[in-house]
Amino acid sequence: MMQGIKAVAFDIDGTLYNDIKLYVSMTFYVLKHLKFFINFSKVRKELHKTAPLADFYEYQARLLSKHMRVTSEKAKDLIECISYEGMKPYFLKLKPYPQVYETFVALKASGLKVALLSDFPPEQKGGVWGVRSLCDVCMGSEEAGALKPSLYPFGILTSRLGVKPEEILYVGNSKKYDVLGARNAGMKTAYLLKGLRALFNVPLKEADVSFKNYKQLRNIVLND
Repeated sequence: MMQGIKAVAFDIDGTLYNDIKLYVSMTFYVLKHLKFFINFSKVRKELHKTAPLADFYEYQARLLSKHMRVTSEKAKDLIECISYEGMKPYFLKLKPYPQVYETFVALKASGLKVALLSDFPPEQKGGVWGVRSLCDVCMGSEEAGALKPSLYPFGILTSRLGVKPEEILYVGNSKKYDVLGARNAGMKTAYLLKGLRALFNVPLKEADVSFKNYKQLRNIVLND
């Protein structure tokens, strides 16, 4: 087993599934609500830089209300209906990367704790393709009041897992939000290679581990 590791935590979006396939399937939905998605994207970029908030959802709604020139209540309804609830059917049709479920099962069987930490509510993905029921901790960074790469959600994740930060391997597909965020919180990191990096097997130097598929990650962590 990977030395010193007692838990493995995963990002969801773009890490457990191919996000390009999601974007393609949502093309017409996004076009239908284009004004919302353009402004919501701006809001989320601002929130990635924001300190922990007492009421994340209220502040998010206020930001969107300014961008779209609607009331905060209307903005909150738009976020709930178009983003949180409206995107659920697309996740139900989506399949995870090969060997994701098998990897979670193998990690649990080896005695490791497993967790999910995503910037969007995990509930949006339903049972998260069967792995949610295997998790010791499942949380969205929004409930912590701050998005990644803030140290705050990583800190809460650590507390809930009941292990030290350096005993957690955090798995993600974003250098800025996942790798650097988790590393700054004291965790070890694993980076999912994509595109040219995967084609030419170019590891990310900032990550402790780089991998191209979940069978490879499982072998690295468990030394199979």
